[in-house]
Formats: sequence, structure tokens, C-alpha cells
Amino acid sequence: MLAKESVKRRIESEDGIHPQLGIPVFSLYGKTREPVETMFEDVDVLVVDLQDVGTRVYTFMTTLALCMEAAARFDRGVVVLDRPNPIGGLAVEGNRLDPAFASFVGKYPLPMRHGMTVAELALLFNEAFAVGCRLTVVPMKGWRRSMCYSDTGLAWVAPSPNMPSPTTAAVYPGQVIWEGTNVSEGRGTTQPFELFGAPFIDPEAVLAHLPEEVLPGAVLRPVAFEPTFHKWTGDRCRGFQLHLVNRERFQPCRLSLALLAAVYTLYPDHFQWKSPPYEYETEKMPVDLIYGDDRIRRGLSDGCSYGELVEGWEEDEAAFRRLRRPFLLYD
Repeated sequence: MLAKESVKRRIESEDGIHPQLGIPVFSLYGKTREPVETMFEDVDVLVVDLQDVGTRVYTFMTTLALCMEAAARFDRGVVVLDRPNPIGGLAVEGNRLDPAFASFVGKYPLPMRHGMTVAELALLFNEAFAVGCRLTVVPMKGWRRSMCYSDTGLAWVAPSPNMPSPTTAAVYPGQVIWEGTNVSEGRGTTQPFELFGAPFIDPEAVLAHLPEEVLPGAVLRPVAFEPTFHKWTGDRCRGFQLHLVNRERFQPCRLSLALLAAVYTLYPDHFQWKSPPYEYETEKMPVDLIYGDDRIRRGLSDGCSYGELVEGWEEDEAAFRRLRRPFLLYD
């Protein structure tokens, strides 16, 4: 069963001229993702001011890394203005990316949920992954690792159209996996990633299939919805809205993997993996790029249990905590 997609996920932008300042504006999500030398002709220092969402596959941090690499090649300085990690700086969750699956949605071997700020990631990229640019970071005042975005007192300005709220960011590390399938991740609704489903899903059957250990911190409310664009446009999808009830106990990567395993197992005649291309990659499967390796897809095909699918995650998480420790700027 194929999901109808009326709009492409990727909407590129072109270069232009700033209407007030009259200076060139170069797009890094259009003809190129990597700055070229002509873009640096009138630049001494590149200032980076981006609101990340705390998930490896969100492409802002890949763009940061590509800018830092270009600045190192062309001998320019980089200044990174730090911003809060909207889903907090304590939790680390998920497998680390296998470099063989590096792409625009994952350049370095980070776990899906890394718990670092923009400036901390810049320091990590520059030293641990040997980018080697002339880097200066400007830390925040008053931010603590235990904070989620609502604790900051700052207004949320959506960094992209399908990231409308801090709650979206909180569920995104797990729910992004539906992008690699024919299950709707809620694009075409007012609550992308919080809502997910497909016409062939029976929510009660999925709930009965979930291991209890993945549910603390969240409530899955059965819903029906009709996307106005993207997958299943105009079709009645059945699935869930994911409600956060305890952010400290919530493990989005583990919950969404358990949901994926349930849907895969219950609906073998309807569930499908999305085929390439995906974010400029034309050969590897989108789900493999999202997870950062092909173990999940192959494991499900081999009949692995949920416990077998997450085997090794704790070791990856512990290793990354050790790697990131020297680059953390906040208590």
C-alpha cells in the first residue's frame, strides 16, 4: 500500500539580495549545502546563530559543521552564538551513527539525542572530529542542563515549518523515524510528529503489542486524522497523539522504535520502507540514514525482538557521554 505524497518534504531556497541591506544572501539549502570560496570573499568572520532542536538528524548542525570545515579551508574565523537545547542537556539516547551511513542528516557519530547545545557541538566538531577552524563560542547566561525550553522564558520561534512547538522538538528524536516509512509522521496536520498513523493501523492492536517499559513519561492517545498534504493526503489515518507527561522519564527513541516494531510486525502486507532519494542521498535507504546504520531495518526483517533491536544502545550512550564531557559549557 503506497502513501500518497502531494508535496515534497525538501523545499530548497535560492541565493538572493537582502532587500534592506542590499548585500548578497547565499543559500545553503539549494544549489549547495557546503559554502564555496566565493561566498567568503568579503567575509572575515562567519557568525553562526541557529536554534537547534537537539536531534542528530536535524540538518542545522550538519550545516554548522560544513561551514566550519569551509572556514578552515579558506582561513576564516567562526563565531558561534550559543542557544538552548530545547529538550535539555542531560539525557543522551540512541545508537551512535556509523560513519558508513554519514549524510546530510547525520555527519558525525552522535547518538540521536545528544544533549548538547550549538556551541558545545561546535567545540566537539572542532576538536574531537578534527575540523580545526578558528573557532570562538559565546556562551549563554543562566542556562542549565536540566532546563527544557519552557524553563528559559524565551519565546519559541519555529526553526522550520514542521517544528511548531517545543513539544514537537521533544518527541522528534523518536518520531522522525516515520519519515523512513509509509506511515504519516503528521505532516499536513497542525501537530507534526506528535500525531502519526496510517489508514491500515488499528491503535488498540499496536498498544497491546508494546512492551511496558517504553511507556513511562508519555501517553499514547488513539486518534484519527486526515493529512492535508504529504503522505495519505485526504485519507483517514488511524494512529496516536503522543502526550508528554514526564519529560525526565520520557525516552522518545526507545518508545518510537517499539512503535515501529509493532507496526512492522502487525501489518506486513501494508507497511513499507520509504525508498531513496532522501535528503540528497540517492542510494541508501532513508530509514538507515535516519538511524545512522542498517541494523534496525535488517533486525526487523530477521524477526528480532525490541530488546534485541536496542542491544548496544547503552554502550553507545555511555561512550558518547565520555566523549562529550570535555566540551560541556554548563553545569
